[in-house]
Amino acid sequence: MKDIRLCCPCHFGLESVLKYELGKIGAEEISVSDGKISFSGDEAMIARANYRLATAERVLIELGTFKAETFEQLFQGVKALPLERFISKHDAFPVKGHSLDSKLHSVPDCQKIIKKAAVERLKSKYSVSWFEETGALHQLQFVLRKDICSLYLDTTGAGLHKRGYRKNSNDAPIKETLAAGIIDLARVRSDTVLADPMCGSGTFLIEAAYKAMNIAPGLRRRFSSELWEQIDKSVWKQEKEQALSDVKRESAFKGLGFDIDDECVSLTVNNAKAAGVIRHVQAEKRGIAQFERIPGTTVVVNPPYGERMLELRQAEELYKVMGEKLDPSRDNPCFIISPHEDFEKFFGRRADKKRKLYNGMIKCELFMYFK
Repeated sequence: MKDIRLCCPCHFGLESVLKYELGKIGAEEISVSDGKISFSGDEAMIARANYRLATAERVLIELGTFKAETFEQLFQGVKALPLERFISKHDAFPVKGHSLDSKLHSVPDCQKIIKKAAVERLKSKYSVSWFEETGALHQLQFVLRKDICSLYLDTTGAGLHKRGYRKNSNDAPIKETLAAGIIDLARVRSDTVLADPMCGSGTFLIEAAYKAMNIAPGLRRRFSSELWEQIDKSVWKQEKEQALSDVKRESAFKGLGFDIDDECVSLTVNNAKAAGVIRHVQAEKRGIAQFERIPGTTVVVNPPYGERMLELRQAEELYKVMGEKLDPSRDNPCFIISPHEDFEKFFGRRADKKRKLYNGMIKCELFMYFK
């Protein structure tokens, strides 16, 4: 019975991409808001979403939402929630969260009240006076915004962007979940040839290979709720086996990475090996000035951006070279993410379409050239 309400946070600007992903894996009653999507599912959906979603940051169980202008309202609101459905008397249930534009602005105080309320609720259900919390981790997470409290239970653990393949990275890596969203917007298919002329640690190439080969991005990692007694181990086993059987091993995808830095080339190769897609990815040392466009290739790139004046001017000169070398067209589309407000001026051409995205805390635009 699909009676569990779930929520996945995502990068601002990728809500439509995540909604499409959720529809593909069978999520129901999908509701979209800024930076997150709520949906309904069962225990199998928890496992499936963790394994398969490429653009979600994590998978949360929505325990409840209520008004909390006072600590008493916060206490009673939490105490009224059915925590015992997901937390046993042996489980660990620490609390973390944040508050924004609310009367209850002290996060440590809110943590204490929520913890106390959770203890009181579970004490009444399990008839115990003390919780050792030696069992599996059940991380409670609260969001207080404009005096409305939402309480969640994190099923993921380490964020979903941690796929398990990127042990090392360059100084300015793009987050895997954001890269996956851009790859989706670039319409990568099973036979796409994709080039990244500034490949860094190879994230775009690897996420594109995952997309083209239908590889579930969570297959190489573990999740905190795998240890929960509330979800039968067979659920995880079945979902993983199904995800493995859905891999398109005969995909004709090819990823071509180039970088002016030897270390970045090595990182790309090593990460592609760790991700299990090295057969479809190759990388070599080559600067953007030496880049040669292969007909029918999609380019996706995250060029460097300078915050200081000298670095900024260097970045602007780089954008000019990119415009000359990439020369986008219908058959050779380009997707470039940059925070520079005048990127198009230096690139030498207005984008056919733009989308606002955030790379960490940096507000960016995805400049899309496909005509």
